[in-house]
Amino acid sequence: MSTVYLNGEFLPKEQAMVSVEDRGFLLSDGIYEVTPAYRGQFYRMNDHLKRLRGGLTDLRIDYNPEELVEVQEQLLATNDLVGAEVSIVYLQITRGVAERTHYFPTFPTSPTVYAFAKEFHRPSVERWLEGFGAVTVPDRRWSRVDIKSISLLPNVMAAQAAVDAGVDDALLVKNGVALEGAQNNIFAVKGDTLITHPATQEILHGVTRSVIIEIADSLGLPLQERPIQAEELEDVDELFFSGTTTEVRPTVTLDGKAVGSGGVGEVSKAIYGAFRKEIGQPLDEDW
Repeated sequence: MSTVYLNGEFLPKEQAMVSVEDRGFLLSDGIYEVTPAYRGQFYRMNDHLKRLRGGLTDLRIDYNPEELVEVQEQLLATNDLVGAEVSIVYLQITRGVAERTHYFPTFPTSPTVYAFAKEFHRPSVERWLEGFGAVTVPDRRWSRVDIKSISLLPNVMAAQAAVDAGVDDALLVKNGVALEGAQNNIFAVKGDTLITHPATQEILHGVTRSVIIEIADSLGLPLQERPIQAEELEDVDELFFSGTTTEVRPTVTLDGKAVGSGGVGEVSKAIYGAFRKEIGQPLDEDW
């Protein structure tokens, strides 16, 4: 039986209850964050908290997320996840209980704060080296994608399109531009140059995306932050998705067609190898 956190209390998941008048339940009026831990050590916690604070400010929800650092640590310990190779903590903060209106309540509310932890199982190296598949899907999300809103129905429908197609990821396209995945960012590779969409309101400002940009710089790989035209994808050499639970995931087929040579490219391998070193879980030298 797993233990979760709800509004100041640690309790069995089966006992956690939220009011039917919570604005998160009624209106998706809230935000969330997912933070990874490697062998019990949280990775880039400050970056995740910074993004969470930004979302709370944008939504005008009065809550200080700093107090959740200890909560996340206790969730790992209580659920025996300190020794797990990879685990994640999911945090969700909604505006709380108030009358259902299409505007913010005119009186102060107490946010509903919920969190849980679980183990995450990444693909084996052998599976990773086979590469993954993706399909392009029209982007039907709202215009403030940089806010990590709990309103994810367009993302769910895009991810389901990938499932229906028998592949792993959905690549969202809007006005002819390949923006990002349904739950992750995207990098294209031409030669040894990485290309990724700028951190505008049209994409989520991924923490792992920022890490990869740092890694590219450390490896001496050129990087362009610019819109990627969907038609360009036919000529790229490599393509990979990035994210907290995606880490680095190479795409070898897109819409049923081979990406580049149809295999995992050397740049993707170099980025993933450096990422694994960065998080303290290096791969074997001859992987």
